[in-house]
Amino acid sequence: MLWEQKVEYAVQSDIGFRRRNNQDSFAVQIAPDREIWERRGHLFLVADGMGGHAVGELASKLAADTIPHTFFKSTEEATEFALQDAITTAHRAIHERGTQNRDFTRMGTTCTTLVLSPRGAILGHVGDSRCYRIRGGRIEQLTFDHSLQWELLRQGRMSPEEIFLQQPRNVITRSLGPEPTVEVDVEGPYVIHPGDVYLLCSDGLSGLLKDEEIGTIAAELPPPAACRLLVDLANLRGGSDNITVLIARVGEPPPGAVALPPPEPPVRESQYGWGWLAGFLAVGVTFVTGLAAAMLDRPVEGVYIEALAVVGMGALILCWLRFRRERREPILAAVSAGTPYRTASAQVTSKFVSDLARVESGLQKNAHEEGWTVNWEEHDLAFKAAKAALLDRQYSLCLKHYASSIRALMSAVQQHRRQSDKSIKWGTKPTN
Repeated sequence: MLWEQKVEYAVQSDIGFRRRNNQDSFAVQIAPDREIWERRGHLFLVADGMGGHAVGELASKLAADTIPHTFFKSTEEATEFALQDAITTAHRAIHERGTQNRDFTRMGTTCTTLVLSPRGAILGHVGDSRCYRIRGGRIEQLTFDHSLQWELLRQGRMSPEEIFLQQPRNVITRSLGPEPTVEVDVEGPYVIHPGDVYLLCSDGLSGLLKDEEIGTIAAELPPPAACRLLVDLANLRGGSDNITVLIARVGEPPPGAVALPPPEPPVRESQYGWGWLAGFLAVGVTFVTGLAAAMLDRPVEGVYIEALAVVGMGALILCWLRFRRERREPILAAVSAGTPYRTASAQVTSKFVSDLARVESGLQKNAHEEGWTVNWEEHDLAFKAAKAALLDRQYSLCLKHYASSIRALMSAVQQHRRQSDKSIKWGTKPTN
């Protein structure tokens, strides 16, 4: 990806229909200049907090604030390591805050972070918030859900049908904050193509919409309109959780722009320091001393001293290999990534827009029966255009217009809900 390629993005976070506060957080940090872009890239993040009262909200906010700040301030050369370190720093901050107050015990949050960089798309991930890529009429899930269902799937002990029928969906196995340490998945780098669409979301969206629906809407609509429609559909299906969706679409390179070959995968350099030098020096001195003893007619002592030197050298080599492996393991795991975990169609079809038409029709009927305050002029204009496009089999255009008509109706729904909540709180009569 080139610095000249613009990224169009949008994000929407909604409380849903069942929650009293929004425990989701998000962050977007676009590199302000070429130098920062080449060193770090653009960052996008979605976090879904867990815990009673405002505890989950605090945890996700800590992640959304700490990770971008730490990532862009990091002196670590490799993007993968800088991202991993930033997420680990956020984890420590959340865990420490959780130990300071009994009410915050085991506070936590999921976190999915996407970096669009010159080396490609790189992800840092903990929990069950997801990152998708939509490309060429397909939607691909790039992150692994750290949930009970997905862990059982990986183990292969039960069939998918048994797992999804018998095991709860919302049990996650890994998150930032509750435990003293956490394992961060680093995925990528994935090659970025012009027109790629990346979507990050909390499970308030992915738990209610199918991948095919998410992919089709994100592929066909501009990011702001796609975010709105996805949130609206999740709310229409119950809105049982907070809903956050962030969409980033990669633009075309300008004419004449030449992409440089991506640099070699980075390797975190081991900082051996004076301790290693002193150790090898001591072994060398011991070995020389043993040789000298053997030459001075003290062969027994010489053999023991040389044996001690050999043991010391072996221990140093084992420690060095372990140290080197530990420093390289995260990046090797990232470089080996490249295959999405799931994939599905993301092409708009007659069935898709027909299903959307039925949703719109039912919502429109309720609006008339309940007397909601709807901008009917705006709605009718979009609704008629959608019907005409459907008759002409212009499905992409039809989807666009249905998104607008549903938005007009859902704006009335949200207004009615706000008035109802206000009436419950203050004892006033709601108005339509």
